[in-house]
Amino acid sequence: MAETRPGVADKRRTFRQLHDSGCFVIPNPWDIGSARFLQGMGFKALATTSSGFGWSQGRADGAAPRDMVLEHLRTLVAATDLPMNADFESGFAHDPAGVAQSVRLAVETGVAGLSIEDATGDAAAPLYAIDEAVARIRAARGAIDKAGGDTLLVGRAEGFLHGRPDLDEAIARLQAYAQAGADCLYAPGIRTREQIAAVVAAVAPKPFNLLVGWSSDLTMKDIAELGVRRVSVGGALARAAWGGFIRAARLIADEGRFDGFADAAPGGELNAFFRDDLARRE
Repeated sequence: MAETRPGVADKRRTFRQLHDSGCFVIPNPWDIGSARFLQGMGFKALATTSSGFGWSQGRADGAAPRDMVLEHLRTLVAATDLPMNADFESGFAHDPAGVAQSVRLAVETGVAGLSIEDATGDAAAPLYAIDEAVARIRAARGAIDKAGGDTLLVGRAEGFLHGRPDLDEAIARLQAYAQAGADCLYAPGIRTREQIAAVVAAVAPKPFNLLVGWSSDLTMKDIAELGVRRVSVGGALARAAWGGFIRAARLIADEGRFDGFADAAPGGELNAFFRDDLARRE
């Protein structure tokens, strides 16, 4: 007998409740299979990854057009029972009106949350001026509110990933985004305990999302004790998968060797998981 699956409103309500207390992980799948497997491992919510999805489509991070990303969001929302947070990049527009239009379309896919970055894509001027960035967040907030207001908005300060690793600037931006209506704040690229604690304190009582996309000695217990509310891994799981693929393929191409499959997941285990997972849905 098929399980009763939660609707969009249920997922959004669950997602907001997850942000109320404690600390949880939102790992980042890039297709239906990885999303279903992560759900099967017991995670409580998921998030898309622009880089992981882009690579799966033969594109660089950020090179997928809006329509392709929206279809990807619809696909993953429909495929899973968990709340899905959208890595919605810079909103696929420069001006606030364009951001609002994109956010409206994203909300219609059924995502439980979405993030808007303050990166411009221009190496010469990598970040929007703070007043422009705030106007973009305010426009996203307005679009969400007009659609019912239950989709969670994440404001992202991208300086640490784009040559501006200034903690004071990142904090000022996150505080401004909170004032403009962001429900959750995110500064990908900060790593030290001191940086994390400072940002958590600066944006409180709003929740902070920490990116851990590299090998780290921080455990979930450590991160929770620093006051972080949620943790994402960005494209790290996709890069880990690509790493195994590339190592094995290079051994074949360069040395004619086939011993690169030692750490490969057993086909029988994968078949059993997906067979049972599908049976529960049908």
